[in-house]
Amino acid sequence: MTQPCPTKQLLELCVEATSTIQSECDLILSTVYPPEDTSRAGLVGCGPALVDLLSRQAARISIYYQQLKSAGMSTAPSPSEEQKLSLDRLSDIISISYSKFYAYLFKDLPTCWRQLYTDASILKFCLILLSTPCVYDHTPECSNASREQVDKAGRQITQLIKLLDYALILAGAAGEQRGRKWVNKALLLLQSVWNELGIDPGVPKELNTIFSTIEPFTPPVKHPIQRVDVLSIEAFQAYMDNPRDSKLGPEPLIIRGAIDEWSALTKNPWNKPSYLLSQTFGGRRLVPVEIGRSYVDEGWGQKLITFGEFLCEYIDPSIPPTQDSSIDDTISTSSQAKPIAYLAQHPLFTQLPALRNDILVPDYCYTAPPRHPTDSSIDQPELDEPLLNAWFGPPGTITPLHTDPYHNVLTQVVGRKYVRLYSPLSTERMQARGKENGVEMGNTSLMDVGVIEGWDSIPDDEEDGFSKEDLVNFKAVPFLDCILEPGDALYIPIGWWHYVRGLSVSFSVSFWWN
Repeated sequence: MTQPCPTKQLLELCVEATSTIQSECDLILSTVYPPEDTSRAGLVGCGPALVDLLSRQAARISIYYQQLKSAGMSTAPSPSEEQKLSLDRLSDIISISYSKFYAYLFKDLPTCWRQLYTDASILKFCLILLSTPCVYDHTPECSNASREQVDKAGRQITQLIKLLDYALILAGAAGEQRGRKWVNKALLLLQSVWNELGIDPGVPKELNTIFSTIEPFTPPVKHPIQRVDVLSIEAFQAYMDNPRDSKLGPEPLIIRGAIDEWSALTKNPWNKPSYLLSQTFGGRRLVPVEIGRSYVDEGWGQKLITFGEFLCEYIDPSIPPTQDSSIDDTISTSSQAKPIAYLAQHPLFTQLPALRNDILVPDYCYTAPPRHPTDSSIDQPELDEPLLNAWFGPPGTITPLHTDPYHNVLTQVVGRKYVRLYSPLSTERMQARGKENGVEMGNTSLMDVGVIEGWDSIPDDEEDGFSKEDLVNFKAVPFLDCILEPGDALYIPIGWWHYVRGLSVSFSVSFWWN
């Protein structure tokens, strides 16, 4: 049986979404619920007024798609005044739901507001798609499109991607019936549509090389961490079960060759900008980045930018700008100059499933590790599966001295990183920060390793925050350190304080488990 073309599949996906959203809204409106009941699943907690407004937009979009279906789904109609009005109403719903994000810690945010944001974004995507000519232009002549046509198509695709990426990043694409599953499928089909258009200008030759390996500064390794060749899962379990010091528990360990078979190091190399751009819609996907030397510095902030902008402006200056790389920053927390940017502790592989296929969860994350050696209150409930996070940045990125509530396997895919670790038995000498501006920072040290070692200077508008006596005491604390090479996996046991510094362009993946 012949598979329908991507455009038709994408349009049918939109028909399904508008229909189910309208049905769910109508069911809510026909049922009596207690006022402001945010505990119920779905959109109920958003209130009948917003649910009704969302339902009416879904109904209108359903009509537009019915009209398109009767025309054979082959022509992109010009947007009518009614459609423009619906776009405005959907933008209003997105704005209202997003305003609720500021009223709660994200973990306490009622799911209804996240789903409302996601469903309104899905409807807006479906409506904009209706009047996006490049989606319908599958003729061979497209390969001879002018530069102006290429740029226009790129802008239209970028607008559609932006909508869904905001839903993924800001709202977690909430919703059981649609949510992340729907968004990922829509983006996958949109990628297929884009590939069929055949009007991508191609990858500049500069992007077919690998990232720069230049290291502006390389700290000396003074107390090397033990290194071993790849271990079996049984051998690793035995290593944790039989520590040299039973009071301390297992110590950090570097396992060479543990990830050598990953596609990210072989057939789909992450050290090539061209490959990463191919997996991010030519750099059009959005990513959240940290702006500033360290998250404990004054002026540190966060913002959303396209992956292409991140590559050419922050990762490697030799990379030429990609098409449609700029985007309005709607969640920036800093207006200062951006000396450095870091894609840090982001669930990138949930957002970009294609990259997730290039890596494997190390077998070591399926062992039974010991509890925290000194403070059982830090132990967390057992995870159903390891937590994956991406760490991608230029030379000089810093994760300040801190400790994690899980065991960690930190894998190095691209470039090199310096890591320094302090024992949990030295926790009292780590000068933990405590609560700052309402944020609990007890897992982060006041001691700035880079400043203390003379590798970094204190920013002009800051004080060092520690006394001469603190310095003397801290410098006397024993530590282990290393430089991670591509292919290395560093086991960081729970409770160990660690400082991480990118030496070159670096891409790492961490796996938390317990």
